[in-house]
Amino acid sequence: MSSLSIQNIHKTYPNGIEVLKGINIDIEAGQFLILVGGSGCGKSTLLNIIAGLETISSGEIHIDGCLVNGLSPKERDIAMVFQSYALYPSMTVRQNIAFGLGMRKVPKTQQHHTIQRVSEMLQIGHLLDRKPSQLSGGQRQRVAMGRALARNPKMFLFDEPLSNLDAKLRIEMRTEIKRMHQQLGTTIVYVTHDQTEAMTLGDRIAVMKDGVVQQFGSPQQIYDNPHNLFVAEFMGSPSMNFIPGKIIQHQQHIGLACTGSEGNFVLELPIDAQNATELINRDVILGIRPENITDELTAHDTHAQTIHLRIELTEPTGPDTLVTFTLNNTTITARTHPKTALRPNEMIPLCFDVSKALLFDPITQARIALCS
Repeated sequence: MSSLSIQNIHKTYPNGIEVLKGINIDIEAGQFLILVGGSGCGKSTLLNIIAGLETISSGEIHIDGCLVNGLSPKERDIAMVFQSYALYPSMTVRQNIAFGLGMRKVPKTQQHHTIQRVSEMLQIGHLLDRKPSQLSGGQRQRVAMGRALARNPKMFLFDEPLSNLDAKLRIEMRTEIKRMHQQLGTTIVYVTHDQTEAMTLGDRIAVMKDGVVQQFGSPQQIYDNPHNLFVAEFMGSPSMNFIPGKIIQHQQHIGLACTGSEGNFVLELPIDAQNATELINRDVILGIRPENITDELTAHDTHAQTIHLRIELTEPTGPDTLVTFTLNNTTITARTHPKTALRPNEMIPLCFDVSKALLFDPITQARIALCS
């Protein structure tokens, strides 16, 4: 296991395009780091820099406290698992797993024990004499992981390893990777654009956009306390609801002026107006997650504000039903119990847990700090 320290990393290509703009990330030995973001955000470039496959323009990479800027990929003792599997088609599974061991002149007896250990861990022992063309996508990805595991490296790097798999296999392989990490306790850096993978796998998540880390923290910290609109929208499925509007004073508190299917109302926030005078008459975006807008049967907060709204669309998912309606000319999604979900165009009382609501500045898109 090795710690990883990424210090003020910049990467600019010869054409002048800067793809990484001062990245700072530190993880402890044995942690599982997720680099998540949309296409072109720089996450794969950063992974390649950690691996030594790309050079940096400025900054430092430390692995286990040692500066590795000038070291080759081989000298960094890192194993990488790619999206494309990168297996040798003419070799059997056994030969693919053993290839790196043979290159390092590991004794045959030790190679045999390593192959047995890895194949048992990944449940591919019955596949050892097959070739990649005889395997499914999930089996190929297990073999690619097995080849990396056989090396027993300081660190594993995964570059969107599940993106070529169907939905069911993605879930199965996600479980395998998490189990592997729990068994080995090895440091892992994992690139994905899938926020569900990020939330379920990572100890620490770096959310990236345009070459900048927008937020770095634990999955729950990022989900509950996003720093800006981008992070709030990117993390969560369905995405957080964003309701534009103006903050007004309502009795002793403040709230968001709303227009719904049955007219105007104020969505009160649990903030004393005397503590938030600077917010009054200010345009904001209120963020609230679908699970915090729900039916009376499901609502946990007895102080949640109940509003009657007209259903526009229902989407049953099995354990719950997603209900769509409109507030302030914006489409909003709520999670409701299947038993209480009605049909489109019917009215439903929905409970807003405003204690979980967040406010964002519509211009800077930054989170607005609130004082209760």
